[in-house]
Amino acid sequence: MNALVALLVGLLAGGGATYLWARRLSTSLVRQAEREAARIREEAAKEKEQILLQGRLQAEEESRSLIRQAQQEAQSWRAEVQKVETRLEQREEGLERRARQLDRREEEVEKRAGEVEALRAEAERLHQQQMAELERIAGLTRQQAREELMAEVRQAAERDAALLAREIEEEARGRAEREAREVIAQAIQRCAADYVAESTVSVVPIPSDDMKGRIIGREGRNIRAFEAIAGVDLIVDDTPEAVVVSAFEPVRREKARLALEMLVADGRIHPARIEEIYQKAEREIEQEIQEAGEEACLEVGVHGLHGELVRTLGRLKFRTSYGQNVLRHSVEVAHLAGMMASMLGANVAVAKRAGLLHDIGKAVDREMEGTHVMLGMELLRRYHESEEVIHAMSTHHGEFEALSVEAVLVTAADALSAARPGARRETLEAYIQRLTKLEEIASSFKGVEKSYAIQAGREIRIIVKPDEVDDLASWTMAKEIARRIEKEMQYPGQIKVTVIRESRAVEYAR
Repeated sequence: MNALVALLVGLLAGGGATYLWARRLSTSLVRQAEREAARIREEAAKEKEQILLQGRLQAEEESRSLIRQAQQEAQSWRAEVQKVETRLEQREEGLERRARQLDRREEEVEKRAGEVEALRAEAERLHQQQMAELERIAGLTRQQAREELMAEVRQAAERDAALLAREIEEEARGRAEREAREVIAQAIQRCAADYVAESTVSVVPIPSDDMKGRIIGREGRNIRAFEAIAGVDLIVDDTPEAVVVSAFEPVRREKARLALEMLVADGRIHPARIEEIYQKAEREIEQEIQEAGEEACLEVGVHGLHGELVRTLGRLKFRTSYGQNVLRHSVEVAHLAGMMASMLGANVAVAKRAGLLHDIGKAVDREMEGTHVMLGMELLRRYHESEEVIHAMSTHHGEFEALSVEAVLVTAADALSAARPGARRETLEAYIQRLTKLEEIASSFKGVEKSYAIQAGREIRIIVKPDEVDDLASWTMAKEIARRIEKEMQYPGQIKVTVIRESRAVEYAR
């Protein structure tokens, strides 16, 4: 126990000594650190003063350098400004000299202007004097001389213009005729169709004249029933072994003709049988109409037509125009228009379609009001045909202006088909009226002595008075007559206008 106490006392005594030593050591270290810090502060202050001194010296040096540079630039600008001022002074002196020169020239011009005005007045006086002398010598006033000169100049200009127009037109016509003749010739060679002219009445042959009495029936009941059912006139006259069916509407007439033939073949003729046979004939004709329309479309190569348009087209089989079958005419126009379109690079499908449908209005023109062109356009629009086709078919009688190549081709093909020899025939009265109208138009022009319509109205020859109409005037007259014929007349094909001017000098030696 004593030993332990002694040990603790020893440790405490040692710890106190150690504490005192550590305290003295820490105090010594603090003092040493304070001295070191004071020394560092002194060195930093000295270094700061040195850096500030160096900065002030460097700044002063740079400022002196900038001042020197600014002084040099200012000196250079002063020299440049001095040069500019010198040049401006020289230019001002030059402008002043020019201004003085211009003033002197202006004075000279004013002086000369007075002289020129005096000379102009003198020249005008002399001109008036000369004109008065010329008027006295010529016996004409100035206005009269001007009018005569203008008339001569106008006449010469018109003559030159007519000569130039004639040369240009002849050259263009020759080239166009050669090309058109080639196209038309090739088209016609490729389409040589034959036609059979049909009349407006139908003749039904009967086996004997005894059949006429059976057709008439007791007290005429059979013939009255037939005419009422068929809507036609039945003509039973003295013509041997024939009965005539007459009707204005061709399809109705064809139905009646077929029904009468079936009745004659059957032999049983009475009102009930007539109605039965007529209904049967009506169905057959409607079937024939449908087949005719389909065959025409197939022959031409036109597809996709509305069924009602095909049926309406087939009705044209029983319609004629000047003896020409309208359906065959439409097929021929489609062929011709398509061939010409192919050779000219136009739309063949539109040309064929418009050519085939161009006269479709004739199938309904006896049932509806309006021209066949307008009725045809209405039909095509009703069944949704394209505007290209409608326009191409609408121009073939000149009612509308042709705005496409296909429209022109359809018009040309229609004229070709109608005007070819043997295609159509016309009544004597219409023929005489056309010839008379041609001669009236030609004779109405001043200077015409005589006019003759020849070649069945295909040509008109006009003989003019040579002392009233010169060569150029005769050429101009031919053009004017042709334009008036186009405007006032309707005719198939074309009419050639020939103006003849002849001068003869006759003297006798005695």
